[in-house]
Amino acid sequence: MADLTAEADAWKDVWRDEAPHVLAALLRRHRDLADCEDAVQLALLAAAEQWPRDGLPTTPRAWLHRVASRRLVDIIRADASRRDREARAARLEVRDLGDQNLPEDDSGNRDDGDDGDDTLTLMTLCAHPALTAPSQVALTLRAVAGLTTAEIATCFFVPEPTMAQRISRAKATLRAHGAIFSPPTPAELPCRLHAVRHTVAAIYTQDHSLAERVRGADPLLGESAVRLAREVHRARPSEPESAGLLALLLLTHARSPARLDAAGEIVPLPEQDRLLWDQDLIAEGIALLIPTLSTGYVGAFQLQAAIAAVHAEAPSFAATDWPQILELYRMLERVDPTPSVALGLAVATAEVAGPQAGLDLLARSPEQSHRHQAVTGHLLARLGREAEAREAFLRAAEGTHSLPEQRYLLRLAGHGRMTS
Repeated sequence: MADLTAEADAWKDVWRDEAPHVLAALLRRHRDLADCEDAVQLALLAAAEQWPRDGLPTTPRAWLHRVASRRLVDIIRADASRRDREARAARLEVRDLGDQNLPEDDSGNRDDGDDGDDTLTLMTLCAHPALTAPSQVALTLRAVAGLTTAEIATCFFVPEPTMAQRISRAKATLRAHGAIFSPPTPAELPCRLHAVRHTVAAIYTQDHSLAERVRGADPLLGESAVRLAREVHRARPSEPESAGLLALLLLTHARSPARLDAAGEIVPLPEQDRLLWDQDLIAEGIALLIPTLSTGYVGAFQLQAAIAAVHAEAPSFAATDWPQILELYRMLERVDPTPSVALGLAVATAEVAGPQAGLDLLARSPEQSHRHQAVTGHLLARLGREAEAREAFLRAAEGTHSLPEQRYLLRLAGHGRMTS
């Protein structure tokens, strides 16, 4: 039974790796994302039925491409309400005849071009500006990362039918806006890459939410985000911000093993066992980051990665170079003045100039999220204002959806002081 489970997991990994490339191949021939994605899913269902019985094909991508091409012809034929699709099906059927004769060692993508470019083009389609940010994330997870609708629904804490409707609406929106699978023009590329990078970052942020809300959660999102960031960087290695994004995710992901204890409770940064941090990921992230900082303009992801690198290189929390982090946050605030950046600036200011200086910055911020309240509580506790700190921790606990974070904040409120 254990062998069968391991084999099923291996097939699942194959499906997840190959499905985006098969989808990209279909989209070059038939530009409707919904039809092509349905065809790929039908091919995956066929694989789930046949591979356990007949064994894994020598080249799974060629097998999936062949079956998905035939399913796509069937889908187009089934839509008899549009006559022009019949002609399109005939053209695809002619092309499909060649697919039937693909040698077993063929990739199934003879005319597919570079896989990295395919993946990036697919991601730019999923990050279309007509879609909301949550829809961009969901569609990217479905079409590019290869997650099932059920897995995505779990990550977003919604029922599977709700997520299926959200993904269907996203596809319909793309169809209504005439969005097609084609590389963005040089004029469009910077904006579309910006959207892609923020979508990947949002996927990783969602992974943190999942990990903090579900004990023992499968780290699908974090690993998917890192893999997608690698694809973006591989397709456009000259883009400093793409390297910055990958470096940021690697440096952040490296600390994952130390973030929760054995009971699933949050371990704050000052208390984390740094021996658990993944040194290989840290070294890779820093090696990616350093060349980008001398290219001229430095963007938000590069600066966030630089902050993460300073934390990663410190042998202990007490040895952290907070003046450097403070300067990086000041630079980041000029580039990307978001509430989260303002919060980080206040924390760094408190470490360099004292907790009252940090509180003064927080007082100027209109943002009142639970994280804002939590930082306020920590700084008040450091000043000995225990009653005010307790109230801030309680407000923060009421505002978070993370049960481990809520328990941590309630413990702080009970003690009335920092535990670090």
